[in-house]
Amino acid sequence: MSFYTSLSGLKNAQAGLNVTAHNIANAETSGFKKSSANFADLVAGSANADPRMMIGIGSSVDSITQNFDVGPIEQTGASLDLAITGDGFFSTVSLADGKTLYTRSGGFGIDETGNVQDGKGNVLQVFAPGADPAAGAPVGAVVPLVNGAGSEFAGITVGSDGSMIASYADGSSAVMGTVALANFTAPTGLRQMGSSNWTSTGISGAAAYGAPNVGRNGGIMSGAIERSNVDLSEELVSLITAQRYFQANAKAIDTATQISQTIINLRT
Repeated sequence: MSFYTSLSGLKNAQAGLNVTAHNIANAETSGFKKSSANFADLVAGSANADPRMMIGIGSSVDSITQNFDVGPIEQTGASLDLAITGDGFFSTVSLADGKTLYTRSGGFGIDETGNVQDGKGNVLQVFAPGADPAAGAPVGAVVPLVNGAGSEFAGITVGSDGSMIASYADGSSAVMGTVALANFTAPTGLRQMGSSNWTSTGISGAAAYGAPNVGRNGGIMSGAIERSNVDLSEELVSLITAQRYFQANAKAIDTATQISQTIINLRT
């Protein structure tokens, strides 16, 4: 039994190493949230077994939990680089399939048709001008590239309250809406989709939309990007721990092999 007990430890060490390697690989990924592997012990025995004599049979991966602590904020100066100072998420909708995604990576720009999107075809969601964030549904942020007077788009500003104001070459301006932020009952239940995007699940609960600076959402910082919350010092310690964990289990298998070989030699 000791072979299989130690084998489970080897598999868990590999799983922990994979999680740590993924964190390190994304140490420079904007909006990335680190994960940690959690393990649980395995015990088996009949209902009539003496609990004082039960021996564990190894361990298993209990969960891989995401950590949604806010990462460092980097100043970029670009007006559509947005960072959230609280727990909220940006909401985007894919132009390709209409799928709703949630992200902490606020690197947005304006495409050739005026959509405010992340460069991958996912359009930032906002509350239309005059809409009640507590009741209204967000819509895609679209900036007219030419205003009613025929003047060309000149730039856009985003306030800490999420208000988006477009300016034009003739000196006029127009309110485009307010950035919509999503919040979740259990964000650790969000499903990772890659590119620092998540989708909601039954575990996370449905998104609750609100305006910036309301509740736990936090405000908006324009001209800034949230970096990965991976701490390389912690991850390097985790690498060493995983290595020692792996070595200890491998040594237990080696010891069990030597004992088995000794017993076989005695019988022969």
